[in-house]
Amino acid sequence: MRRHVIAVSALSLLCIAGTTGLAEAQPAGGHGPSAMVFTVVQGSGAPTDADTDTVVRAATLSCAYTAEGTHPAPRAACDALNATDGELNRLLAAPDTSRVCPMYFDPVTVTADGVLHGRRVAWKHTFSNTCVMASTLNENPVYAF
Repeated sequence: MRRHVIAVSALSLLCIAGTTGLAEAQPAGGHGPSAMVFTVVQGSGAPTDADTDTVVRAATLSCAYTAEGTHPAPRAACDALNATDGELNRLLAAPDTSRVCPMYFDPVTVTADGVLHGRRVAWKHTFSNTCVMASTLNENPVYAF
């Protein structure tokens, strides 16, 4: 199942890339084109756990000349991506410190794969559980799908 979702996500990314002129890698204003696939995976995201991890949800996003894709809020997500200046760990920079999460281990991993500002990106971050993920991402529009 996971391989099927990844294959579909990769195909979606290639379709977006083809329709936005990504193959030419022409800069769009101050930033190069971006076409990304985002996933939320129940599990650690480790290669050894690939058979047991489950993709919970996925979204595609293109930020070339217009914001589009399967992401429900493409413009807000593109703006949040642009604010990271290509450093995706900045998505984790504003945790909600007032939220208290239970201390149990049920890992969830978020991933971002594709092209960001004309450069190849493969990023992932694993949280101990969904509450910690929600608190750390603090309703960041990139993973609000």
